[in-house]
Amino acid sequence: MPYVNLQITAGVTREQKAQVVKEFTETLVRVLGKNPQNTHIVIQEINREDWGHAGQLVADRPAAPAAKG
Repeated sequence: MPYVNLQITAGVTREQKAQVVKEFTETLVRVLGKNPQNTHIVIQEINREDWGHAGQLVADRPAAPAAKG
């Protein structure tokens, strides 16, 4: 029973979350032969002011440009 806990900064769309869940599940099936019916993906959105990186809050840094593709 794969369980994936993905923590990301808040602000992604429902569609983006659905795509992540779909693709993570497909990868676990393809690479590890896992049953998609037993695969659990949990997405936790963390506010930018609650996440620190490189000695400062993420909220105090400019937002990274969104990846395209």
